[in-house]
Amino acid sequence: MEIIMEIHRNEYQEKELVEIARRKVKKLKGFYIHAFIYLIGVLVFILKEYFGVPFNFFPLKHINFFALAIWSSIFFISAIDMLITYHFFGENWEERKIKRIMEKESKKQNWK
Repeated sequence: MEIIMEIHRNEYQEKELVEIARRKVKKLKGFYIHAFIYLIGVLVFILKEYFGVPFNFFPLKHINFFALAIWSSIFFISAIDMLITYHFFGENWEERKIKRIMEKESKKQNWK
């Protein structure tokens, strides 16, 4: 009986780790996409403001100092969030959290 419980526990832990990895990859992918689009926006802004390239169609004609300041703030907040998430909540934290969840689940199963 204990062997079966151990197998289920290992399967549960594996699924949990895969789910955490998927969430991390999805968040990282979103950040990279945001960084790429932000870089393009900064390049368009520089071309428009400093080199006088006329971008007179909808999204590009509205990129000005104010819009770029707000966008830069949002981008840097996102970058800080990624840094905090991966630095402070690293693998050790995740493993401890998973072990705690597993212990709670095993205690619940013992009482049933």
